[in-house]
Amino acid sequence: MFSSNILRHITPVSSEGVTLLNCFKCSSRHYCQKQLKNLSVRDALSSEALGSHIRIQGWVRSVRSQKEHLFLHVNDGTCLQPLQVVASSDLQDRGLTFGSAIDVTGSLEKSPSKKQNVELHARHIEVTGACDPIEFPFKIKERHLMEYTRQFPHLRCRTNTFSALLRIRSEATSAIQSFFKDNGFTQIHTPVITSNDCEGAGDLFQVEPARRDKQQQQQQEEEEEGNPHFFSVPTYLTVSGQLHLEVMAGAFPAVYTFGPTFRAENSQSRRHLAEFYMVEAEIAFTESLEDVMRVMENLFKASTEHLLTHCAEDVELFHKYVTPGHRGQVDLMLSRKFNVISYTEAIDILNRSSQTFTFPTEWGCDLQTEHEKYLVKHCGNVPVFVTDYPYDLKPFYARDNQDRPQHTAAAVDLLVPGVGELCGGSLREERLDLLRNRLAQAGLEDAYKWYLQLREFGSVPHGGFGMGFERYLQCILGVDNIKDVIPFPRFSHSCLL
Repeated sequence: MFSSNILRHITPVSSEGVTLLNCFKCSSRHYCQKQLKNLSVRDALSSEALGSHIRIQGWVRSVRSQKEHLFLHVNDGTCLQPLQVVASSDLQDRGLTFGSAIDVTGSLEKSPSKKQNVELHARHIEVTGACDPIEFPFKIKERHLMEYTRQFPHLRCRTNTFSALLRIRSEATSAIQSFFKDNGFTQIHTPVITSNDCEGAGDLFQVEPARRDKQQQQQQEEEEEGNPHFFSVPTYLTVSGQLHLEVMAGAFPAVYTFGPTFRAENSQSRRHLAEFYMVEAEIAFTESLEDVMRVMENLFKASTEHLLTHCAEDVELFHKYVTPGHRGQVDLMLSRKFNVISYTEAIDILNRSSQTFTFPTEWGCDLQTEHEKYLVKHCGNVPVFVTDYPYDLKPFYARDNQDRPQHTAAAVDLLVPGVGELCGGSLREERLDLLRNRLAQAGLEDAYKWYLQLREFGSVPHGGFGMGFERYLQCILGVDNIKDVIPFPRFSHSCLL
């Protein structure tokens, strides 16, 4: 409980909202800065600063007033659990409402309650940002659906669920970076603006300066001697950093990049975004698709195990309240070796199925989400690699298996439960004559002369893959909609903020 010797040192809030204090050490009317420690809520909860005079800054998650005492739960985003602040009831009705931002100083003491180990006995509380709890879209002690919080991208980080998601996202980023560093990969910052369409699908955002009016546009075009492009050639937001990584794989044994990519797909699905993050890697001196698959599987498992260890409380929030029972699925994926089937075997499985599919399943068709999810289920809800796709389904850079009449490419997709395709990769065509013929057939030989030169000057067999970061988070957390695992989702007809 709140002891009497603590109450003697609490004075009413001044007109500016600041409580003046009698310092323990020097008896002056302020808080002694020499004894004050600025702590995060996470560090305060660790109990290592028991008995210390500390300062925390955060947001009020709950307010409970009794006759003599005021109890606040305060969080600053550093962890899921809030810190209980105990103060005099005189501070009620001073702007201490749910959602308000406060600055608190006081003594960190052991809590008599079994619900928390420590509590902060406040001597000074300042409301640094008021909040009207009536107008605030999130209500105290309510668990809001993710569909509801999605309407407020500027405020949803204040909810427990989304703040947990953002900590998981941050930790997953660190885990992925650590995996590549520990395995000898060099990070490459590939460009966001590029003149190449890596995937060849044409779903590109073109990059040009904004034009204020026709007169300014005409004047600029005249100054540029008829060339309307800022970079003198058409440029786009990148759909993949792969081709730039292939450049670097001509000088390093293993490279990776991790950054934003863009697709101008007019899609409102639960699996697609116009802006998302990609993890991409390229490995030199390999002629084996199994080498690429091994890195995919090890990256998935190492990153997930790291999350379960270092973000246990936040991940548990999702597995307990958002997607109950999903932890068992995650444990299964970690404990089992990933399955491997060929595309031809996949088509045979689909054709033998009693399920009716919306899209065709004959050999040569591209696998759709419904096919991918069925294949994962058929393989025991364990991730499955599908290899050796029809050559015509894959981009120009995929290595020709030269296995006519089937004619497949050395390409692989990793399919995972609940999501479908998570990773896509291939061996790259390093044989100059075959690559030149493929580019000529597509009318791309002139545009990719530099790419052909990579095969002329010290070329080596190589391969790589890309993993959608948001889809990875969906898979691990069980989140149904990809818009709920990224801070500011961008998709067709929506760009809030």
